[in-house]
Amino acid sequence: MSGHIRRHAAAGAASLLVCGINGAAFAQTTAPPTELPDITVTAPQHHTAPSGPKKPKTRVATASGRRARRAGAVSATPESAEQAQARAVAGQNARLDQARAALLAPTGANTYQMSQQFLQSLPQGTNTTLDKALLQVPGVSQDSAASGELHVRNEHANLQYRINGIMLPDGVGAFGQIIDTGIVGSMALITGALPAQYGLRTAGVLDIQTKTDAFNNSGSVSVYGGSHGNFTTSVDYGGTVGQTQYYVSGRYFGSDVGIENPTPAYNAIHDRTDQEKGFAYVSTAIDPTSRLTYIGGVSNGAYQIPNNPGQTPAFTAYGVSNFDSALLNERQREFNQFNVVAYQKSGDGFDYQVAYFNRYSQLHFMPDPVGDLVFNGVASDVYRQSFVNGIQEDTSYRLGFAHTLKFGFSASAERSLVNNGSTVLPLDASGNPIDAPLSVFDSSAKTGYMFSTYIADEWKITNQLTLNAGLRFDQMWQYVDANQLSPRISLTWKPMDGTTFHAGYARNFTPPEQVLAAPTNLSLVQNTTAQPGTTANDPVLPERSHVFDIGVTQKVYAIPGLEVGMDAYYKIATDLLDDGQFGQAYVLTAFNYAKGTNEGVELKATYDYDNLHLYGNVAIAKQVATTVVSNQYLFSPDDLAFIANNYINTDHAQTLTASVGGWYRWHDTKFSASMIYGSGLRSGFANTGTVPSYSQVNLGVSHDFNIVAPNKPTTLRLDVVNLFDTVYQIRDGSGIGVFAPQYGPRRGVYAGITQKF
Repeated sequence: MSGHIRRHAAAGAASLLVCGINGAAFAQTTAPPTELPDITVTAPQHHTAPSGPKKPKTRVATASGRRARRAGAVSATPESAEQAQARAVAGQNARLDQARAALLAPTGANTYQMSQQFLQSLPQGTNTTLDKALLQVPGVSQDSAASGELHVRNEHANLQYRINGIMLPDGVGAFGQIIDTGIVGSMALITGALPAQYGLRTAGVLDIQTKTDAFNNSGSVSVYGGSHGNFTTSVDYGGTVGQTQYYVSGRYFGSDVGIENPTPAYNAIHDRTDQEKGFAYVSTAIDPTSRLTYIGGVSNGAYQIPNNPGQTPAFTAYGVSNFDSALLNERQREFNQFNVVAYQKSGDGFDYQVAYFNRYSQLHFMPDPVGDLVFNGVASDVYRQSFVNGIQEDTSYRLGFAHTLKFGFSASAERSLVNNGSTVLPLDASGNPIDAPLSVFDSSAKTGYMFSTYIADEWKITNQLTLNAGLRFDQMWQYVDANQLSPRISLTWKPMDGTTFHAGYARNFTPPEQVLAAPTNLSLVQNTTAQPGTTANDPVLPERSHVFDIGVTQKVYAIPGLEVGMDAYYKIATDLLDDGQFGQAYVLTAFNYAKGTNEGVELKATYDYDNLHLYGNVAIAKQVATTVVSNQYLFSPDDLAFIANNYINTDHAQTLTASVGGWYRWHDTKFSASMIYGSGLRSGFANTGTVPSYSQVNLGVSHDFNIVAPNKPTTLRLDVVNLFDTVYQIRDGSGIGVFAPQYGPRRGVYAGITQKF
């Protein structure tokens, strides 16, 4: 191990002690066989709770995916009082997990499930970041960290994150992901015509269920690293004390390629990152029908902004007119924290959950004060901060066999601050820059409010046909005040076993992120090198849209274990929201197109038989828009004129994306592979061009050794990212809202060890 890695190993250990709560990547924990009546012990899947007398059977998933025998058949020793208590608490929480899943079930929408086993079986396992794992879902495409990391159905941002059904408010970061894959028990990406309980961010909902098999007084510690200076260490532990379950985890990650390399070279210049994450979960059973839960997470990241050597200086500042772009020293820091306290009650057909949540986010971009002036004519020190407090309540009430009434509300207040301290060069009477740098300071602070409420009826017309009809109301008081009443309706039809059709319509209301919609005082930069070519600066508006979605899934019984599906969608938007990086600072700014359409078709297939699991997805999509109607100063006059008279492709749109992968377990060894393909993001004047298509193949192998004990395996793994060392561009530095080129990762070889304890 190099001295560099040793230093960061020590730093990682220290950070874990300081955090106290820890965001771990760990190998799968196999829960002890459990015999409980009328429950499912695996992480809850989204489905409607059975309303008739039929009850689900108890099933316990083993590490290989096979079912374990019932506890009564395999128990070799009498159960202790502590074990009996833990089993009873686990049973109660499992029943409440099922009730919560039914409470927020996305009936009529398109859902793609990813289990804990799925995440652990990817190359790199739970060392895979959340955005990279989501690239294996149909309709999710890759982008650079500066542009949002990923896109769902060709939309920019507009992705909602939920933990155990509770919506997390937006942050302000561009790179950091606060949620670590190690905490995930299962997650579902919900798209299409969303039911009434889902609003605000509507391109997709990532519904994360925390691990449910982590409370057996055990944990794990892991060390993993390899190419590009990558090193990560993590630890987690969970247990049961009386009526309380708890789980804590933490991770340190360091790399010499923290953000995508702007050059095709194997090694990036000035691209170091150091990150820490922590997570805590505590749940206490109050009585047989209710529980109180706390969920908290924190992430802290420091990033060097990578350099692109050989750039030509454009200005003279502080007497410097010749600056080596490889020596620029731009940096960015991000901090995020969230807390959730939820009370859940379930019984007699009446279920509800009420939660308080908050989230604090902070971002600080620090320029190179001389270098940025020499190359760009402006050096911007950007600080963004957001603090959100809110409550969310969801209720479900079963009215006999046929009807389930759902209603709820959410309310939040956000205090945001956006500061931009820029150093610029003044212009003389002829418009030429003068080497006399001056500072300007622009600040915008706002306390904004959001309120949403909904009501819906899930009507089981027959055993095969379900109608879900609802109405949602959203009100925003931010930089712009606006509201909308939004009807939602969908049908789910199961004409035969293994066949499910769904079709739906949703009216959506999407407010801009308050931080990204902060206004800019253009008068401060008049007659300077930061003066825009256009002075129009209308406020950012909420997006309003109509979404139509239809799909089908089919189990192919002629080939046991095979399931295929298709989903098609069409969206018509007014004031379509988009974001872009319009300057050297790695931050996003929002704007609107007057009109836009988004359409696509997604195909998916999974094959699961014994120890073999395969999947494949293909998506064809197109998003176009016309006429910029807010923050017009971000665009050149030529761009504005062209867009006003033409529908253009949005910069984050790709025509074709695909993912393929799977794993095979042979005794205690697991082999895994994954591949992503993209036809290329947009580029050139007004997004009229396309970056070349690309593909990336990853491989992994892991093996469990029973060195300590049979139930405490030692797992070794070896992974290769970008097996063929394909050099491809994600962005080429052109296109709307694109400031610099970014390349996909070069080949990396990584190894690690995980020990259960």
